[in-house]
Amino acid sequence: MRKYICTAILTVFVSFTSLTAQYEDNMIKLSQDFLKALQDKKPTEEYKKVLADIDLDKLASQIDTDRKRLAFWINIYNAYIMDILKDAPGKYDDRGEFFKADQIKIAGKNVSFDDIEHGVIRSSVLKLSWGYFSKWFVSEWERKLRTDHRDYRIHFALNCGAKSCPPVAIYDDQTINEDLEEITEQYLTRVSEYKEEEDKVITTPLMSWFRGDFGGKSGSKEILEKFDIIPNTDVELEFGDYDWTLDLFNFTTI
Repeated sequence: MRKYICTAILTVFVSFTSLTAQYEDNMIKLSQDFLKALQDKKPTEEYKKVLADIDLDKLASQIDTDRKRLAFWINIYNAYIMDILKDAPGKYDDRGEFFKADQIKIAGKNVSFDDIEHGVIRSSVLKLSWGYFSKWFVSEWERKLRTDHRDYRIHFALNCGAKSCPPVAIYDDQTINEDLEEITEQYLTRVSEYKEEEDKVITTPLMSWFRGDFGGKSGSKEILEKFDIIPNTDVELEFGDYDWTLDLFNFTTI
């Protein structure tokens, strides 16, 4: 019996070791496979272990451009939302606590969804500042892994588990710019309503909550005009409601 137990432990150890070797030089692939495992309803523990144990500098060297950082972090954020809430949907009852809780371990540090979204993906912005103010104190972990520049399109790629959230795509650094452009157009077209008789558009409140990322109301209208949702930027801009009903595994292909 002892022999079989030792063999089982050794098998698990070898499995984790081989997985680490497979992904330590391709963390974007790990983020993609993590999401794919969730989509296929397969176990995810091995991916989380590699993410938890990878050296901070090693990870930083793997995602050393904004294209790589965006692909990696959007995938990781969306994956962990599903991975945690599929087993503990009750956590979503207190969304404020859910997003700020340090329940994700990456590169040796326990972090929150807020840390990933506002600290890393949005390049160290204060959460409750509508996107206008940066954080005063930033950890070494965040400085090494965050994006250099904010990209408003991430708001149409991050899925926080709500019914009104954008669908989940699996992103690659080679096509991230084109994919973000497409997912942004798809989402804004779906949730926006232009009322010609009133010369008014009603669109997602994401553009209000993170208004600094979009350049305020004027910038939001320029974006809507760019995607042919409104005829010009003279229209009145209003924001609709957001459905926070839990809705997981909302995958799409782009």
